[in-house]
Amino acid sequence: MDIQERLTAFAMLGAAWVMWLLIVLSIISVAIIMERLYFFASRSDDIDALRADLLALLKKSDFAGARKRMSESKSVEAGLVAAALEASDEGSEAANEKLTGEAQIAKLEMERNLVFLGTVGNNAPFVGLLGTVIGIIRAFHSLDESQGKVTAGLMADVGEALVATAIGILVAIPAVAAFNYFQRMIKARLARGGALGSDVLSQMMAKQHAQTPEAAE
Repeated sequence: MDIQERLTAFAMLGAAWVMWLLIVLSIISVAIIMERLYFFASRSDDIDALRADLLALLKKSDFAGARKRMSESKSVEAGLVAAALEASDEGSEAANEKLTGEAQIAKLEMERNLVFLGTVGNNAPFVGLLGTVIGIIRAFHSLDESQGKVTAGLMADVGEALVATAIGILVAIPAVAAFNYFQRMIKARLARGGALGSDVLSQMMAKQHAQTPEAAE
């Protein structure tokens, strides 16, 4: 049996397994989307109020109070600021390194499982297309057996092919939309956290400058 005959025999098994695979991928994608939505909701806060409190404490050089205020928030942004504040006694350069490192860790945590959504969104239509090709092969086989007559089996194979394509697209659209939404949210949170961290660093540098002998003179 040559390769063409093997592929034809494989196609004759039908495309039902392709559709079941897409359904399984869809269920997993929905589970990931729900888990990520819960994660981001549980790690959110009123950033404007958080920044106002932070600036008020920094103006008084109350770094201990700022650390306490950040620890009260579960937001990603507060976590980044808290990392910088932990190194407040070591200088602005150390605080900046802590902020950068914490941002990388937070990014990895927020991106957890998103690669699956991206993969499903990019490849689900191709999986559906595979089901379409299988359905078309079966349709041509049915057409050959019926000697060119349109039969119920032929119409069923054509319908199966079209359904496989439709399911592939339906699975891909929510996965792509959710992936893009979460990526945008991650960028926004890291940007806000970086801005809050910059407030801390600028206050630390001002404090260091005020403590230098040159500034004292």
